[in-house]
Amino acid sequence: MWKALVLLALCTHSLAAVLEARTDVNLNKRCSASSTFPSPSSTVSSSSPITVAAGATYDGGNKRFDRGSGACTGDAEGGDADAVFIVKAGGTLKNVVIGKNQAEGIHCTGYCTLQNVWFEDVCEDAITIKGDTAGQVSQIIGGGALKASDKIIQHNGCGTVKITNFYARTYGKVYRSCGNCSSQCQRKVIVSGVEARDGNEIVGINKNYGDTASISNACYDTAHPCVIYDGNSTGAEPKKVGYC
Repeated sequence: MWKALVLLALCTHSLAAVLEARTDVNLNKRCSASSTFPSPSSTVSSSSPITVAAGATYDGGNKRFDRGSGACTGDAEGGDADAVFIVKAGGTLKNVVIGKNQAEGIHCTGYCTLQNVWFEDVCEDAITIKGDTAGQVSQIIGGGALKASDKIIQHNGCGTVKITNFYARTYGKVYRSCGNCSSQCQRKVIVSGVEARDGNEIVGINKNYGDTASISNACYDTAHPCVIYDGNSTGAEPKKVGYC
């Protein structure tokens, strides 16, 4: 019995919000995410990543940023060199639109804050957060992403990710705690006010590493917003073992 209670505790969400999201065919009024993407007046195509220094703030003024035509090569995993932005620990990136011509969107190499960041067409992963440690919090506030066949947010570090008022449509997973990183740890995710449509999982977490997830005041049309996996450090594909 106690094992069942532990599994249930791994992922908590607001029952009222869930019921409203499943019965309201229109937008859930409790959901605060905006589905209106900015209309950039110009595009900045860079031959290398734009770096936001540790503790610094970069305001993109709602311009479109990409890596130039042909940068997206499908779902192949990329590294820091393939990103549009690299945000160092404690950095803030805000008011940017990431265009479809990119392999990797944003790499946070430590805890970071992303505010009003939009992805018009996700190639591999939109956001990768790594290098954060237990007790550190990364925040994704507002913004949204379209056409993410796999993950929008990939979390490889060991801290907490807070996702607030984010909009996602046509996605595989909004958030995924790394299922097969060579170095594993407990990760935490807190989701609030998010709208997720035409997708699969809002969050995927690893039961065996003690991950925790909270979803509240969310609007979604998936039957399984929180999925539990059995992660590993061998690089093998993690197994899905249940639902929160």
